[in-house]
Amino acid sequence: MRQTEPDRPDISDLLRENEDLKRQIQALKSAGNGAPTAHPGNVWRPSATAIWAIFLGMTVLVVIAFLAGYRPLVARRNLIATEAREQDRVLPRVEVVEVRRAQDKTVIELPGNIQPITEAPILARADGYLQRRLADIGDRVHSGQVLAEINAPEIAEQIQQARATLQQTQASVDQAAANYERGQADEELARVTAGRWAALLGKGVVSRQENDTYQSQYRSLTAATKALEKALGVQKSNVAAAQANLARLNTLESYLSVKAPFEGVITLRNLDMGALVNAGSTLLFRIAQISTLRTYVNVPQSNASDVRAGQAARLTVPNLPGREFHGTVARTANALDSASRTLLVEVQVPNPDGALLPGMYARVDLFGGRSERALRIPSDALIIRGEGTEVAMVRDGHTIHLQKIEVGRDYGASLEVTGGLSEGDIIIANPGDVVREGSQVQPVSAPK
Repeated sequence: MRQTEPDRPDISDLLRENEDLKRQIQALKSAGNGAPTAHPGNVWRPSATAIWAIFLGMTVLVVIAFLAGYRPLVARRNLIATEAREQDRVLPRVEVVEVRRAQDKTVIELPGNIQPITEAPILARADGYLQRRLADIGDRVHSGQVLAEINAPEIAEQIQQARATLQQTQASVDQAAANYERGQADEELARVTAGRWAALLGKGVVSRQENDTYQSQYRSLTAATKALEKALGVQKSNVAAAQANLARLNTLESYLSVKAPFEGVITLRNLDMGALVNAGSTLLFRIAQISTLRTYVNVPQSNASDVRAGQAARLTVPNLPGREFHGTVARTANALDSASRTLLVEVQVPNPDGALLPGMYARVDLFGGRSERALRIPSDALIIRGEGTEVAMVRDGHTIHLQKIEVGRDYGASLEVTGGLSEGDIIIANPGDVVREGSQVQPVSAPK
């Protein structure tokens, strides 16, 4: 049999019972404080209806609290699980690039030091004291311009002495020439006389002894004439020596005025006025020609075959942003340095406005062509591990394959591949450490 639920109590009865409970509680408190205890018969005892009402109220509160907290928690857990399953089904997105061949023209970027096309130290060629200095550092001078004057009074005295010696030797030459002419006259007379006596001897008019005397005199005068000729030659040689000495001293006197050997800029001034100058050892100035500059670069062995004379070049310097200077390769060493395995290349650049200065650091771009167009990939696509140099290829649209490659030239942001890849292959532009063989990805074209 079903047990019937008791009737729901009236609100007035509940209020009345509540008042009774309050009185009983107050009585118990009074008893605890020493007040007289109420008769046990007056203690309120709840009825079955009140107990059921309290139980039902507590049950309703528990159910409401359960529904208010548990159901949102379950919904949140279901949402998280759904998102996780959807995320598991979505493949990771990776940026990919297509392997292409490089352009037929290559650019080699190398550092270089700018130097003047011509530079020379100017040393003193005469001993003395620096009398005047007519140029200083930074001055632009032309060829033959006087830069300084040296005071050397002893050179003037030596020139006077050399001129007097020249006059003496010239006088000696005149005297030797007169003696030679007299000797020639005596020789001619002796020759005629000897001829006559020889004719008379043939006719028997004179004796043989007399003829021999005149023939001997002729031979003696002939030898004397030759000696006078040699003496005249010696005197002429002395004149030539005296003239050469005088010319040397005149040239040495011209060195007292120090002149610029070519047009350029004074980059160094070493002495001031009054300083002692020694010939051949005292550095006075240093001059550089900067209308055209040259830059030496060391090309690695891998690029040495692509550089030749007449090739175009471009220079940029850090302190002149936005400016480019164009030049050409003037010459190469045609041999590699055994220590660095590099090729020394000279690049000449016109510098009409003087913007470039000797000693500057420059970046040199050498433009050249190649017979074979190599494959090129971004440098970030390279994976270097213990297994070797690899790239992450994407096959069948989604599957990763780690492909070993052979690397050629390194251009910084990109590098050449000499083996392991083909044109048109798809590789990951910037693979991370999570890339594994056979994993699935969603390829997305990388921005150019």
